[in-house]
Amino acid sequence: MNQRPKLSVVIPAYNEEDRIVPTLKSIDAHLEKQPYHYEIIVVSDGSTDKTVEVVQNFAKTTVENLKLNANPINHGKGFAVKDGVGMAEGEYIMFMDADNATKINEIEKFWPWFDKGYDVVIGSRHLRGDKVKVKRSLLRGLFAKGSSFLIQMVLVPGIKDTQCGFKAFTHDAAKRLFAAQTLMRWGFDFEILAVARHWGLKIKEVPVNWVHVGASRLRFVQAALRTLRELFIIKWNLMTGKYRKYEFEKYRKSG
Repeated sequence: MNQRPKLSVVIPAYNEEDRIVPTLKSIDAHLEKQPYHYEIIVVSDGSTDKTVEVVQNFAKTTVENLKLNANPINHGKGFAVKDGVGMAEGEYIMFMDADNATKINEIEKFWPWFDKGYDVVIGSRHLRGDKVKVKRSLLRGLFAKGSSFLIQMVLVPGIKDTQCGFKAFTHDAAKRLFAAQTLMRWGFDFEILAVARHWGLKIKEVPVNWVHVGASRLRFVQAALRTLRELFIIKWNLMTGKYRKYEFEKYRKSG
């Protein structure tokens, strides 16, 4: 009988044929040394390159506990993560980026906070810490700081980095939060955190290593307009009780 994994690692992937296998090797090399069971879940978000093929080959020859969901149509990173969380069986469920910008060993910083009763633990590039390294273009950095300030002001005061692609959740919190998710592209990160905050879940932000890898696909003007639009959608959803039906009784706010 297979033992339930302690950790499920969800990786959304869109046209990552060149980067996904080194990332999977890095994840497996670290986790196989740990005293807990794990699974890796890759969700191809309508990839048009050989992402699906290389992951299938890697699973056959290297990692048995790897699941692949090959969506034929591109829906967005949020959709892919939601899909992966739906497949996940771990006691804790996390997602990370296919480019391996934050390596899997950073998850070891999260366990003490889960042991203290936190429901959501997220990696942050904006907290001060001895091991935090951020390398990215000036324009990308300015956009990240500006959007982070706006998201904090409107939705999640005190959370300095809502967009880092390295987040982990208890099993129950992940299943409920991603069931409530309505945004399937850019804004899903801060939607999930806004809902978690609204429900009264305990969230911890932890500094992690992060290095930008490769060329950015971000279009800054479009991203800024999309951020504003999606902030409005989330705020409206919160005001109108959109997320209420997914909420755990234990997470309801008192009063």
